[in-house]
Amino acid sequence: MRERPEYRLADLCDSIDYGYTASARELPVGPRFLRITDIVSGRLDWKSVPHCEIAADDTPTFRLHHGDVVIARTGATTGVSAYSANPPEAVFASYLVRLKVGSKADFRFSSYFLKSEDFWDYMRGVLGDKSAQPNASARTMTQVKLRLPPLPEQRAIAGVLEALDDKIELNRRMNETLEALAQSLFKSWFVDACRRRARRGRQATQAALPKGWPEGTLGEVAENPRRGVHPNEIEPATPDIGLEHMPRRGIALSDWGRAEEMESNKFEFKRGEILFGKLRPYFHKVGVAPLDGVCSSDILVVRPKEPEWFGFVLGHVSSLELVNHTDAASTGTKMPHTNWNDISRFEVALPPKELAAAFSERIRPLVERMISHIHESHTLATLRDALPRKRSGLSGAVRIRGMKS
Repeated sequence: MRERPEYRLADLCDSIDYGYTASARELPVGPRFLRITDIVSGRLDWKSVPHCEIAADDTPTFRLHHGDVVIARTGATTGVSAYSANPPEAVFASYLVRLKVGSKADFRFSSYFLKSEDFWDYMRGVLGDKSAQPNASARTMTQVKLRLPPLPEQRAIAGVLEALDDKIELNRRMNETLEALAQSLFKSWFVDACRRRARRGRQATQAALPKGWPEGTLGEVAENPRRGVHPNEIEPATPDIGLEHMPRRGIALSDWGRAEEMESNKFEFKRGEILFGKLRPYFHKVGVAPLDGVCSSDILVVRPKEPEWFGFVLGHVSSLELVNHTDAASTGTKMPHTNWNDISRFEVALPPKELAAAFSERIRPLVERMISHIHESHTLATLRDALPRKRSGLSGAVRIRGMKS
């Protein structure tokens, strides 16, 4: 096979531009103002993008168009990128670099290259062992070299990879829907029941408890199994979940690492147990473990004392009320943290065990579907990572890096 021609990324771009310096505004006036934090899972997430004020003369210079590729140039996510597909009226912030890919390359293919191990190997060499605030110039990032297949092949590869990513994104959205349904059911079965009772009663503290529901604490139905694991006792391939893998306000834990570089003691968790981020609890990092593994000591493992209480425990542990409770009780100024004692003392109205069991029967299928979507997405990601190795001919291989924001 004839060797593919090699190019610098800069040679494939019609223009390479820094973004606009402005402050986000609360009112929905002016164009959207795309920031580094709006690159989520390798895509542009427009849901929380604010607006900004910009002079009419400056707008064309910084306006985002279909096919523009943006790369973070500073902070912990330096090098993270995404391409713009039919964006709303928007400009991009100064901590981003925009690439306008020229006619030799497909913009989607170029964007996938920026997620490849070839690119990230290059970036690790550029950034070196920098401190807490890494950064790279636009010129430096675009000096990376790649071997380019013909345009039809680029488009074919990008189309397949995009289809896989679309399915992964669909699974993520379905999990959001399932979680919203689970939260709604928990509210209907337990929270609203207490509120209805409170409205009918004269003394809210007593009348808020439905008949036969005693006052209690979460610790009466849940526990914190402390299964400590030493680095020498764990296989390198064991799934390892840290706070960086846990999303905020979402119980679907779809990301994890491996314990191969494990240096400190961890705690073991089992599939279906609940993980609660105890460091800075206001970040609201709570989720259901999709597999067996180990977790950081900054994470508490929580499980029901009996299977019948699973849904009830999950509903409370992942609730905003419990997070606020632990935040108020947390200790430490710069790095506040909570503990199991604080969580276990959270006051709840304890329903009959039969009712808790019936609720768990409703919730478990939803959680299992979420876990199924997570594992399907991991399988698709593995396939996505393997395809460019077989087809692209890029400097050995283009292995798509796990997309992280």
